Amino acid sequence: MRLIGPFEQIVTLAGLPIKGAIKDQELQVIEKGGIIVEDGIIVEVGEFRALGVNAREIEPVPKGMVLIPGLVDSHTHICYGGSRAGDYALKVSGATYQNILAAGGGIHDSVGKTRKTKQEDLETSMQSRVNRHLSEGVTTIEVKSGYGLSVDSEIKMLEAIKNVGESSPVDIIPTCLAAHVVPGEYTNALAYSKMIVNELFPLLQQKKLANRIDVFVEENAFSMEVSREYLSAARAMGFDLTIHADQFSIGGTDLAVELGALSADHLEASTDREIELLAKSDVVGTVLPGASLGLGMHYAPARKLLDAGVCMAIATDWNPGSAPMGDLLLQASIMGASEKVSIAETLAGITFRAAKALNLNDRGKLEAGKLADFIAFDTSDYREIFYNQGKLKPSMIWKDGQLLKD
Repeated sequence: MRLIGPFEQIVTLAGLPIKGAIKDQELQVIEKGGIIVEDGIIVEVGEFRALGVNAREIEPVPKGMVLIPGLVDSHTHICYGGSRAGDYALKVSGATYQNILAAGGGIHDSVGKTRKTKQEDLETSMQSRVNRHLSEGVTTIEVKSGYGLSVDSEIKMLEAIKNVGESSPVDIIPTCLAAHVVPGEYTNALAYSKMIVNELFPLLQQKKLANRIDVFVEENAFSMEVSREYLSAARAMGFDLTIHADQFSIGGTDLAVELGALSADHLEASTDREIELLAKSDVVGTVLPGASLGLGMHYAPARKLLDAGVCMAIATDWNPGSAPMGDLLLQASIMGASEKVSIAETLAGITFRAAKALNLNDRGKLEAGKLADFIAFDTSDYREIFYNQGKLKPSMIWKDGQLLKD
């Protein structure tokens, strides 16, 4: 067993609720703490001096460090080809997301570029983004397909995602988003979605490329009726479900609750009714401040979600169009200031609550039995991490108990 420390503070997140509001006073903060790990698993967390008697080996750290769990980004689109800088220029000149999409830009633009990009080039660019995320403390990353929109191109994307996951220390969780928008060669959303169910889904299972299915429920994408049939077929085949819900119009949350999805993501358009539905369910409400920043629109109603009792996760939505920044700490910190989300709630949203959105209960807290994924900051006060609004980055990162960045 190996004892790592001493840390000025260890913020364990142990004992915090999976749903609803959290006050900072509820945080367990161990002063002068240490953490014992063995075989990639946390054995014990506590006061460093007391733990020393049980350790076979001690791994010292610099003085004045704060330790928190490794971050979990439960919603990204970081496998893609090309850039959408042109779309950004249009948006800041007044065009809306829907206008750009309807004119053949937006997701359609990324689809064209991704289809033309070789798989090895997709892997290279995605690996670069994974490396940056890891350097900023993200140790678990969900990655969606959805810029292929054909059987061959979706398989190419998901194989690229799988290969990067196998070669990286980060845990990559793949999601099939073949129902992102209807590709140009189809005029009928139902016909396209049935083709995906019949031709792509069996390949996902045979090749073990993804066990999660997502759909973009929106006027310019997939209607409630088509999405219900599509997701019901996915559920019958044993896939987990997640939904792009309530970004510009409501409806997706209803479907997420009805079908028992793991999460409903976006929620910018959610009203009190949708918030109440989520609060009464086990569906995680994932808010995506990066999309709000990228599109220049309001945030999802984070404060209302928490006060209503929702399990709220925070993710980046890192993608080439609406959320190109991809900085989880920065986005969560800035949204927290605007929406009045406590530091405890923010930490929960980017750790164990985000892990729940991925159906993972083995990470996100520093307690016995959890994965030894944790990150340390060069500060003696955990509040400095969010006070600096994402500019204070971790200086030490452990994945499965192994030090990756020092």
